[in-house]
Amino acid sequence: MTKEKERKMFVGVVWNCAAELKLLLTAILFLCSLITILQFMPSRFSFTSSNFSTCLSTPITPFIDSISAINATSTPPPPPPPSTEKDEVLKNGVIKRAFNPFGSAAYNFILMSAYRGGLNTFAVMGLASKPLHVYGKPSYQCEWVPNDDKLKSITVNGSKILPDWGYGRVYTVLVINCTFPIPVGTENGGKLVIHAATNGGGDTKFNSTDSFVGLTETEQDFINFTAEFNKPPKYDFFYCGSSLYGNLSPQRVREWLAFHVRLFGEKSHFVIHDAGGIHEGVMAVLKPWMEKGYVTLQDIRDQERFDGYYHNQFLIVNDCLHRYRFQAKWMFFFDVDEFIFVPKKSTIKSVVDSLSDFTQFTIEQMPMSNKLCLEEDRGKSYRKWGFEKLVYKDVKRGIRRDRKYAVQPRNVIATGVHMSQNIVGKTTHKTEGRIKYFHYHGTIAERREPCRQLVNATAITVDRTPYAVDTTMRDIAGTVKRFELKMIGSVLQRTRQ
Repeated sequence: MTKEKERKMFVGVVWNCAAELKLLLTAILFLCSLITILQFMPSRFSFTSSNFSTCLSTPITPFIDSISAINATSTPPPPPPPSTEKDEVLKNGVIKRAFNPFGSAAYNFILMSAYRGGLNTFAVMGLASKPLHVYGKPSYQCEWVPNDDKLKSITVNGSKILPDWGYGRVYTVLVINCTFPIPVGTENGGKLVIHAATNGGGDTKFNSTDSFVGLTETEQDFINFTAEFNKPPKYDFFYCGSSLYGNLSPQRVREWLAFHVRLFGEKSHFVIHDAGGIHEGVMAVLKPWMEKGYVTLQDIRDQERFDGYYHNQFLIVNDCLHRYRFQAKWMFFFDVDEFIFVPKKSTIKSVVDSLSDFTQFTIEQMPMSNKLCLEEDRGKSYRKWGFEKLVYKDVKRGIRRDRKYAVQPRNVIATGVHMSQNIVGKTTHKTEGRIKYFHYHGTIAERREPCRQLVNATAITVDRTPYAVDTTMRDIAGTVKRFELKMIGSVLQRTRQ
């Protein structure tokens, strides 16, 4: 009985797999036929095992690769490397040593942007080799090439500005001002070409010149510029942020944004520059304000390729200045761990109106402890905002502290981090009592509870630094929180450190 069942099972399997068996038998029959035919073919058509192994080991090249190979053969080969000089013995017996350069230590110029600044003037922003500028004398020419072939191009010497105060590393920040004697590009557009000459810097044997297009304009681009140039600025207050990098605290960014949107008001805008610091948590904080039209986020991570000072922040603020200079009455430059404050009886508008005769004013710093908090906040400090609980101010005297600043951007040619040295007009530093900023150094870069020492005193000295309680910012925290809730709702209520 068992054998009968096995026989039926075998027949059933064969019957169910009949199609597969037919295919297998056909393949075997074809292979055997092929082997039989090959035995009767002439020797020149014979195949060996090595032929098969070669065929199998060679990858099949896609059709598109074949096309690429054809195109590649039509490309001219690269120029041969320069001949290498060798040491030689001169007739007088002196051995003349040879020096052979290879490669390049740094680029001559790295273009970031170029903007029109008027009917006849432009600003070009970029990075340049710092040794070239420190030890050499590079020069720049600006050429306007009209789109209309009937018009001649115009060439002028460019004025170079190094706004980073010597802080550069391999690269330094360079702003090239191109001012032509007459308006250019008023008809049919054109392009701004920069000719950057080393003038023997780096190698006195050569005067290499690199030419590149800094800006291309159409006729419509010029029309758009003149419209923006002639109308009142879109914003009363504009924030140009420095490069943001590292593992930033979403909560600190949240507090900073809510505070300053409330301070600057509806006609304000904030440009944030991401040098690697806008991770998912920070992006969640920025998103509601971006959707409201208050924030623009720019990804500048590629500048990290070029070794400049502090994530090339001098380059970034100069780009921001010239990109938005005709959209703002006042432009502010400060960091995201700093909070601008004006007295209760004033507004930010009344302050800048009182300083309207100046192109630039600087702002006094109030340095705050980044770890001292009140004993009364024990057990509930995690519910309070950073500027609400960090209430101890550094009161050490006789120290020169950094200042931040604001400018009327139409009168600024180039700018810096703590102030501009290239303006048309006057600067004032006498702003005490009218405007100041509270600085919570380093808190933006720490994703943890900032209160690390609770104090039950109005004054204390820590690490030889005297501190005194200042509740100025603590007193307005509730107002800022209610403002945020009114503007964007409760979407950020669960934001983490």
